[in-house]
Amino acid sequence: MPRQDPGRPWARPLFFNTPSQRVAQARQQLFEEGQRPSGLVPEGVLQSWLRCLRQEPRTSRTLSFDPVTPSRLHGALGRNRPLLSASGDELQALEHALSGTDCRVILTDSEGVIVHVTHHPLADQPLLGVAARLGVNLSESAVGTTAPGLVAHTGQACSVMGAEHYYDCLQSFHCAAAPIRDIHGRLAGVLDLTIETHPFGFDAASLVGAYATAIENRLLKAQAREQLVLQFQAHPDLLDSVQQGLAGLDDQGRLAWVNPAGRRLLGLAPGASHEDLDTTLGLDLADLLALSHHDQPQARRLGNGLTVWLRVRLQAADGLRHLQAIGAPAGPPAPAPEPATALTSDAATDNNPQVTEARPALHEHSRQHIEAALAQAGGNITRAARALGVSRGLLYRRLKSRIPPSGPV
Repeated sequence: MPRQDPGRPWARPLFFNTPSQRVAQARQQLFEEGQRPSGLVPEGVLQSWLRCLRQEPRTSRTLSFDPVTPSRLHGALGRNRPLLSASGDELQALEHALSGTDCRVILTDSEGVIVHVTHHPLADQPLLGVAARLGVNLSESAVGTTAPGLVAHTGQACSVMGAEHYYDCLQSFHCAAAPIRDIHGRLAGVLDLTIETHPFGFDAASLVGAYATAIENRLLKAQAREQLVLQFQAHPDLLDSVQQGLAGLDDQGRLAWVNPAGRRLLGLAPGASHEDLDTTLGLDLADLLALSHHDQPQARRLGNGLTVWLRVRLQAADGLRHLQAIGAPAGPPAPAPEPATALTSDAATDNNPQVTEARPALHEHSRQHIEAALAQAGGNITRAARALGVSRGLLYRRLKSRIPPSGPV
């Protein structure tokens, strides 16, 4: 290794002791010398700098943080109603946890528009008070490199601290953000923590990641209509936590979606397509339907050999109302209609109450009859419902009702 000549000091030091020194050197290399500062800042931040540099080379630009128009804000709030509904409790809990700090909680939609923000009364955050307003666009194209803008662009959690922000006016900010995805795997929103004038006094990245996961899990379960929703983990105490695995099965018994924790437990690669139930979960659909009648989690072995604690719930639109109607005391028995009058179209039976009452009620079939129909249909809910002469939705709801297997259903 060559020694440094005392008469020729190095133009710049080889190592930097603090993050601020590394960022300062990275900015000098890129913005003043035109060199790529590899290894001095996170790669995601560097890539964002390069994108911003092509769009606006002046890092000294002053930002106005203009909010979107009222009509666009109204549209954003309307489009993101499911996200806001799923995040309400978690946002309240997070804001309570941070009430003794100077942090603001910011929730943006998938495009970077703020749809929720903490109304913080502190007066020593003049720039944050302007930037963190409902309707302000925090996308990378609008305000350069920030954590919420970077997550909206890449879909990956990140932190952007101090001078890692592209524009000079934002270098007093420290922010950490994490993505929230919907049932289709698309970015639904971004949860962000931002503080001004000084760094976080805690692990903001871990905190925002945990709450973003909790919101995502609520959103996934809310969107899983007419599906079997599986909660599973290697320890029962981890169910209903941010570490739980979640999966949804469609009416064909196939995996419709899996959350990241579930993918890790199942051994699914991030980009892998959903496989059939038997090969991925290693569980039988009839067994899962039976588990939906248990309140307590049950131990089951997955296809990869891992034993997990499993809780199964059948999601159905207006499930409680229909279950109450099914469980109501029945009047005098009416003669059963001819089989030819039974409808097999879900749309027709759901939209025509007169025809719905004329068809054979599902409680006229025994549990064994339902299970036999499912077996003959190979677990296909649609074909089983057609064989029984009822709608698929009604069969879902009836399977969800907690009636002992030996009794009539």
